[in-house]
Amino acid sequence: MNYRDFGNTGFKASEISLGTWQLGSKWGEIFNEKVALDTLESAYDNGVNLIDTADIYQDGMSENIIGKFLKTKKDKIFVVTKCGRKLNPHIASAYNEKNITGFIHDSIRNMNVDKLDMVLLHCPPSEVYHNEELFSCLDKLRKQGDISHYGVSVERVDEALTALNYNISAIEIIFNMFRLKPSENLFAKAKERNVGIIVRVPLASGLLTGKYTESTIFSDKDHRSYNRNGDFFDKGETFSGVDFNIGIEAARELKRLLATEDLASRALRYILMYPEVSTVIPGASSPEQIEANARASELPAFSDGEMDIVKQIYNKYIREKIHSNW
Repeated sequence: MNYRDFGNTGFKASEISLGTWQLGSKWGEIFNEKVALDTLESAYDNGVNLIDTADIYQDGMSENIIGKFLKTKKDKIFVVTKCGRKLNPHIASAYNEKNITGFIHDSIRNMNVDKLDMVLLHCPPSEVYHNEELFSCLDKLRKQGDISHYGVSVERVDEALTALNYNISAIEIIFNMFRLKPSENLFAKAKERNVGIIVRVPLASGLLTGKYTESTIFSDKDHRSYNRNGDFFDKGETFSGVDFNIGIEAARELKRLLATEDLASRALRYILMYPEVSTVIPGASSPEQIEANARASELPAFSDGEMDIVKQIYNKYIREKIHSNW
């Protein structure tokens, strides 16, 4: 495993880290504590030292299990958690000092820690990024010792650019072979401010594994089944907003042109070609997936020709319908 500077935190994060939306289960399945702990243990054994979670993942069980796991390790494991999506209704005005402070204290108790390494606002409405009082509240919580660092998890590049006006340490954003827009402007701006980039949805909800076909069926409790049109949360979180059948065709051509049967590992390695990226957080529901993801850190770099192939496929299949939306 290779490690990179994580923005202004002073921490060196594993290039491949762990996203825990699926921790202890596959999407839509019942949480399994043993699977969760085995997955975390496998991540640790493979050099992963950063874990991304959220207070809503598995109704708080993700944070709770991570907290238990931390107690078994002497080495520093950096935990990024997110808050805000418990708000109902999920509206900009609800992102206030009382609610966010309460969520942060809940996460501290849930993980049984003295303070949070980092908290991110969890894809709030766009208006929130213009709420200076809220970011002042986060500054206050940092000075009080409740959090060491804070940042934002965003849907859109313009939201991320606005967030750079505050004292953030990290931006979490979707970036992958099917979502190239962040690399055009945002990455350079974040580097100027010494703000870390956490890349989520690196495999476009599995499209970039190259294992799906037009006949693949997902569980009715899986967001890849029920959220393709953005009926429950932002459409861009599911398959990166790409039409499923178009994504299948694009992934198939990527496999052919890159001459690989392991498109998933190559897709992760592609993201690491961007030095502004601090870490990538693919999810995993088993130790085997952890091991496969971690190997991407050691793969050879993309050639200029291979980088061009990704751009060609993006321009051919994806750009027209996706680029301007996020």
